[in-house]
Amino acid sequence: MNTARKYKFDWSLLGDIDLGRPNLGRNARLEVYRLMQFCFRDQMEQRFGTAQTDEIFYEAGKLAGGEFYAHVIGAVSDFHEFVKRLQEVLKELGVGILRVEQADLANGKFVITVSEDLDCSGLPELDYEICKYDEGFIAALMESFTGKRFVVKEVDCWCTGDRTCRFTANVVD
Repeated sequence: MNTARKYKFDWSLLGDIDLGRPNLGRNARLEVYRLMQFCFRDQMEQRFGTAQTDEIFYEAGKLAGGEFYAHVIGAVSDFHEFVKRLQEVLKELGVGILRVEQADLANGKFVITVSEDLDCSGLPELDYEICKYDEGFIAALMESFTGKRFVVKEVDCWCTGDRTCRFTANVVD
Protein backbone atom coordinates (compact mmCIF):
# COMPACT_ATOMS: atom_id res chain seq x y z
CA MET A 1 0.00 0.00 0.00
CA ASN A 2 1.33 3.44 -0.94
CA THR A 3 1.32 5.61 2.18
CA ALA A 4 2.97 8.68 0.62
CA ARG A 5 0.89 11.78 1.22
CA LYS A 6 -0.14 13.63 -1.89
CA TYR A 7 -1.13 16.95 -0.29
CA LYS A 8 1.17 17.41 2.73
CA PHE A 9 1.33 21.14 3.35
CA ASP A 10 4.43 23.06 2.44
CA TRP A 11 4.69 26.86 2.23
CA SER A 12 5.82 26.52 -1.38
CA LEU A 13 2.29 25.34 -2.26
CA LEU A 14 1.23 28.99 -2.04
CA GLY A 15 3.20 29.40 -5.27
CA ASP A 16 4.53 32.44 -7.05
CA ILE A 17 1.36 34.47 -7.26
CA ASP A 18 2.94 37.33 -9.21
CA LEU A 19 4.14 34.89 -11.85
CA GLY A 20 0.93 32.86 -11.96
CA ARG A 21 -1.54 35.77 -11.91
CA PRO A 22 0.09 38.61 -13.86
CA ASN A 23 -3.30 40.06 -14.84
CA LEU A 24 -5.55 39.23 -11.89
CA GLY A 25 -2.98 39.80 -9.14
CA ARG A 26 -3.17 38.76 -5.51
CA ASN A 27 -6.76 39.66 -4.72
CA ALA A 28 -9.94 37.65 -5.09
CA ARG A 29 -13.45 38.37 -3.86
CA LEU A 30 -14.44 37.32 -0.35
CA GLU A 31 -17.47 35.46 -1.70
CA VAL A 32 -15.16 33.06 -3.56
CA TYR A 33 -13.19 32.30 -0.38
CA ARG A 34 -16.38 31.73 1.61
CA LEU A 35 -17.87 29.60 -1.16
CA MET A 36 -14.86 27.29 -0.96
CA GLN A 37 -14.77 27.25 2.86
CA PHE A 38 -18.46 26.51 3.38
CA CYS A 39 -18.61 23.93 0.59
CA PHE A 40 -15.64 22.13 2.17
CA ARG A 41 -17.37 22.33 5.55
CA ASP A 42 -20.65 21.04 4.11
CA GLN A 43 -19.00 18.03 2.46
CA MET A 44 -16.90 17.17 5.51
CA GLU A 45 -19.89 17.47 7.84
CA GLN A 46 -21.91 15.11 5.64
CA ARG A 47 -19.10 12.53 5.69
CA PHE A 48 -17.64 12.94 9.18
CA GLY A 49 -20.21 14.78 11.29
CA THR A 50 -20.12 18.22 12.87
CA ALA A 51 -17.73 17.46 15.74
CA GLN A 52 -15.06 15.91 13.54
CA THR A 53 -15.45 18.66 10.94
CA ASP A 54 -14.96 21.29 13.67
CA GLU A 55 -11.85 19.41 14.83
CA ILE A 56 -10.46 19.31 11.27
CA PHE A 57 -11.03 23.05 10.86
CA TYR A 58 -9.37 23.75 14.24
CA GLU A 59 -6.35 21.61 13.34
CA ALA A 60 -6.13 23.17 9.86
CA GLY A 61 -6.16 26.58 11.54
CA LYS A 62 -3.35 25.45 13.84
CA LEU A 63 -1.27 24.28 10.90
CA ALA A 64 -1.89 27.57 9.09
CA GLY A 65 -1.21 29.68 12.18
CA GLY A 66 2.13 28.00 12.82
CA GLU A 67 3.18 28.39 9.19
CA PHE A 68 1.93 32.00 9.16
CA TYR A 69 3.98 32.81 12.25
CA ALA A 70 7.10 31.22 10.80
CA HIS A 71 6.84 32.73 7.32
CA VAL A 72 5.04 36.05 7.86
CA ILE A 73 5.36 37.21 11.48
CA GLY A 74 8.80 35.79 12.25
CA ALA A 75 10.50 35.43 15.60
CA VAL A 76 9.50 38.26 17.94
CA SER A 77 10.51 38.36 21.60
CA ASP A 78 8.37 41.26 22.88
CA PHE A 79 4.62 40.66 23.30
CA HIS A 80 3.65 44.20 22.29
CA GLU A 81 5.77 43.96 19.14
CA PHE A 82 4.17 40.56 18.37
CA VAL A 83 0.66 42.01 18.69
CA LYS A 84 1.55 45.13 16.68
CA ARG A 85 3.06 43.07 13.85
CA LEU A 86 0.11 40.66 13.86
CA GLN A 87 -2.40 43.53 13.77
CA GLU A 88 -0.61 45.17 10.85
CA VAL A 89 -0.33 42.01 8.77
CA LEU A 90 -3.88 40.76 9.39
CA LYS A 91 -5.30 44.16 8.45
CA GLU A 92 -3.04 44.49 5.40
CA LEU A 93 -4.08 41.04 4.15
CA GLY A 94 -7.76 41.74 4.79
CA VAL A 95 -8.12 38.91 7.32
CA GLY A 96 -9.54 41.08 10.09
CA ILE A 97 -8.87 43.75 12.68
CA LEU A 98 -7.26 42.12 15.72
CA ARG A 99 -7.38 43.60 19.20
CA VAL A 100 -6.16 42.21 22.50
CA GLU A 101 -8.78 43.08 25.12
CA GLN A 102 -7.07 41.33 28.02
CA ALA A 103 -3.54 40.01 28.38
CA ASP A 104 -2.25 38.21 31.44
CA LEU A 105 1.20 37.11 30.29
CA ALA A 106 2.16 35.65 33.65
CA ASN A 107 -0.82 33.29 33.77
CA GLY A 108 -1.24 32.77 30.01
CA LYS A 109 -4.81 34.12 29.79
CA PHE A 110 -5.94 36.34 26.93
CA VAL A 111 -9.09 37.74 25.36
CA ILE A 112 -8.66 38.57 21.68
CA THR A 113 -11.14 40.03 19.22
CA VAL A 114 -11.16 39.96 15.44
CA SER A 115 -13.52 42.44 13.80
CA GLU A 116 -14.50 42.31 10.13
CA ASP A 117 -13.46 38.67 10.28
CA LEU A 118 -12.77 36.98 6.96
CA ASP A 119 -14.85 33.93 7.87
CA CYS A 120 -18.08 35.31 9.27
CA SER A 121 -18.61 39.08 9.31
CA GLY A 122 -21.86 39.82 7.53
CA LEU A 123 -23.26 36.29 7.72
CA PRO A 124 -26.79 35.71 9.03
CA GLU A 125 -27.32 34.91 12.70
CA LEU A 126 -27.07 31.17 13.28
CA ASP A 127 -27.18 30.91 17.09
CA TYR A 128 -23.74 29.26 17.20
CA GLU A 129 -20.12 30.29 16.73
CA ILE A 130 -18.51 29.15 13.47
CA CYS A 131 -14.89 30.32 13.63
CA LYS A 132 -13.22 26.97 14.44
CA TYR A 133 -10.44 27.61 11.92
CA ASP A 134 -9.73 30.96 13.61
CA GLU A 135 -9.55 29.23 17.02
CA GLY A 136 -6.80 26.96 15.76
CA PHE A 137 -5.04 29.79 13.92
CA ILE A 138 -4.91 31.94 17.07
CA ALA A 139 -3.82 28.97 19.20
CA ALA A 140 -0.87 28.31 16.89
CA LEU A 141 0.12 31.98 16.83
CA MET A 142 0.12 32.10 20.63
CA GLU A 143 1.98 28.80 20.88
CA SER A 144 4.57 29.93 18.34
CA PHE A 145 5.17 33.18 20.23
CA THR A 146 5.20 31.77 23.78
CA GLY A 147 6.43 28.20 23.27
CA LYS A 148 3.48 27.03 25.41
CA ARG A 149 0.42 25.06 24.36
CA PHE A 150 -2.87 27.02 24.16
CA VAL A 151 -6.53 26.20 23.89
CA VAL A 152 -8.58 28.87 22.15
CA LYS A 153 -12.36 29.10 22.22
CA GLU A 154 -14.62 31.54 20.41
CA VAL A 155 -17.08 33.02 22.91
CA ASP A 156 -18.73 35.69 20.74
CA CYS A 157 -19.29 35.59 16.97
CA TRP A 158 -21.00 37.65 14.29
CA CYS A 159 -23.24 34.60 13.82
CA THR A 160 -24.44 34.79 17.44
CA GLY A 161 -25.46 38.43 17.10
CA ASP A 162 -22.19 40.03 18.13
CA ARG A 163 -20.41 42.34 15.75
CA THR A 164 -16.94 41.07 16.54
CA CYS A 165 -15.49 37.64 17.10
CA ARG A 166 -14.11 37.24 20.61
CA PHE A 167 -11.80 34.45 21.67
CA THR A 168 -10.39 33.30 24.97
CA ALA A 169 -6.86 31.94 24.76
CA ASN A 170 -5.50 30.03 27.74
CA VAL A 171 -2.28 28.16 28.36
CA VAL A 172 -2.85 24.45 28.84
CA ASP A 173 -1.05 23.06 31.90
